[in-house]
Amino acid sequence: MTGIKTALFILFVPGTVLVVIPLYWILPADPARVDPGPLRWLALPFWVAGVAILCWCAVDFVRKGHGTPAPIEPPKELVAGGLYRFVRNPMYVGVLLTAVGHSFWFGSFWLAGYALFLWLVFHGFVTFYEEPHLHKTFGTTYEQYCKAVPRWMPNILQAGQSR
Repeated sequence: MTGIKTALFILFVPGTVLVVIPLYWILPADPARVDPGPLRWLALPFWVAGVAILCWCAVDFVRKGHGTPAPIEPPKELVAGGLYRFVRNPMYVGVLLTAVGHSFWFGSFWLAGYALFLWLVFHGFVTFYEEPHLHKTFGTTYEQYCKAVPRWMPNILQAGQSR
């Protein structure tokens, strides 16, 4: 049942952020779109990486955390393995990569601005809600995790040595 709830969360929350808002609200109203030409294909690695990250993290939330990414049914155990070894917020990174891919594919500066806006919203949410909540829930385990793993930019060399 947790897997179904996680799939529904991914469908509705990142689905809204990555499909409904950018492609149905922002893009049709974007007067500044340009033809990206062959640069359009730069979108593909961003999309593939972003969607793969989202899927991988969703599975980790269910299998390792025994919960969902939804705040109403959070993981019962701190998820610190998988992609969470490299960066504390890989799901948000996956969403951001996908949003950047949209801006390349559609040649939209508005979608690039939307990706930046998303990062600002995510950063605020993580800083002011998620991290204090996780610290309260997992205590020193989370504190040690924060010291070892960066919030946004992975330190692949360090993560590879420490795990």
